[in-house]
Amino acid sequence: MAHPPLQGRSRTLVTLALSLATFMQVLDTTIANVAIPTIAGDLGASTSQGTWVITSFGVANAIAVPITGWLAKKLGEVRLFLIATIGFVLSSLLCGIAPSLELLILFRVLQGALAGPMIPLSQSLLLQSYPPEKRAIAMALWTMTIIVAPIFGPILGGWLSDNWHWSWIFFINVPVGVVAAWLSWRELRHRETTILQLPIDKLGLTLLVLGVGCLQMMLDRGKELDWFHSGEIMLYGVVALLSLSYLVVWELTDKHPVIDLSLFRDRNFTVGVISVSVGFMLYFGAIVLMPLLMQTQMGFTATEAGLATAPVGILPVLLSPVIGKNAQRLDMRWVVTVSFLVFALCFWWRAVTFNPDMTFADVVWPQFVQGIALAGFFMPLTTITLSNMKPQQLASASSLSNFLRTLAGSVGASLTTWQWEHREGIHHVQLTDRISLYDDSTRQTLAGMQQLGLSQEQAAALLTRDISRQGLFIGANEIFWLAAGLFLLLTGLVWLARPPKAAAGAAPVVDAGH
Repeated sequence: MAHPPLQGRSRTLVTLALSLATFMQVLDTTIANVAIPTIAGDLGASTSQGTWVITSFGVANAIAVPITGWLAKKLGEVRLFLIATIGFVLSSLLCGIAPSLELLILFRVLQGALAGPMIPLSQSLLLQSYPPEKRAIAMALWTMTIIVAPIFGPILGGWLSDNWHWSWIFFINVPVGVVAAWLSWRELRHRETTILQLPIDKLGLTLLVLGVGCLQMMLDRGKELDWFHSGEIMLYGVVALLSLSYLVVWELTDKHPVIDLSLFRDRNFTVGVISVSVGFMLYFGAIVLMPLLMQTQMGFTATEAGLATAPVGILPVLLSPVIGKNAQRLDMRWVVTVSFLVFALCFWWRAVTFNPDMTFADVVWPQFVQGIALAGFFMPLTTITLSNMKPQQLASASSLSNFLRTLAGSVGASLTTWQWEHREGIHHVQLTDRISLYDDSTRQTLAGMQQLGLSQEQAAALLTRDISRQGLFIGANEIFWLAAGLFLLLTGLVWLARPPKAAAGAAPVVDAGH
């Protein structure tokens, strides 16, 4: 049953409630990034293990997205949104009081799964609350929330970790979520959507959870267990391969697939999904890597790391409304091309400037300029992806696109941190080979350290630490070079799409982490 649009105060309160919930969920995807070294240290884990706090949330979030449509029809959109929001608040509380990394990861999985329905449902409920002629304004307000949250996330996460305790990056969700849930219940409980009893693809869902879960476990644990020299990693790999392979076969034949793979027959959908997934994988890997690099190798506090990375959100606030307003007149392939070229420029910029002696400004300026790329990334690629979809395909297409993008972000975080440590090991060996007690420059360096009051052992330890530091910077720069090259390749891929026309009702779903 369609409800009439809301008016006046009720519409304002609903907009506030849905925006708060969206802000809270997007904030949570970025607030933890700068706190990873602090969390890992406090819980007695390595920094690489600390990144599981991010990847576990992302994988659970990705898996929850495809089943949101089915759950919304079975429970009703309002009821599901309230369950997800209250559950998100409770799981945030559990994350904050987690006494070990294992329990924190378990609660982050729960939090990520509950967060899955929040963005698409907040968008849907908001559009239902406005008359058609004012829905563009509603989506502009909603999108600004999505864009602004990543500016505050790193700063707030860093400040809370430095001045209070990392637990507060999760506790902060509690008052925000309670207000959002209460206002939503008060204003929307009489506007429940039609409830339908639809079948669900149980086997497909089981294969999806098993395949994606084992794939992420393989990526997260592989770097510690020497990859396929470990029986555990072999098991994860085999289960992931068999589950995902059978999932593809099953979903192509099932009448009610949890993932509609037939959508890939459309060229624009395929090009758009590949572009947004690969692009987000590279981008998200970098925003996990950079705070680690700054805090572990440059002596930045969590607050300073947050302030250095936050400027990426400034230009999208200014440019996104302009792009949205002119969407009908722009060929989105050109907008995305500019975005990919700016991404490539910024990664190249980092590759040639990031070194142990770089300053705060050396980090900030590429981040600031990268905001141009972000403004032309999410919404234009969503437009390309959904441009040929029929109205009845939009929900499935949007869910599948967001599932693959979110999953790609988690994979990117795992692969980036693994490669960073792997390349450091290679460069450590190469740099150490050049050092010998029989080499004049080595002896002079050690003698100079000893003249400054260091013992021979202290001088050797300092030299070893400096070699590791150099290796980590070289490894990071190699990742930046690779990302720059891949973004250049993506500029060619996007032109395989046909000139897109904005799909009706295809408002950009930019569940960020950006």
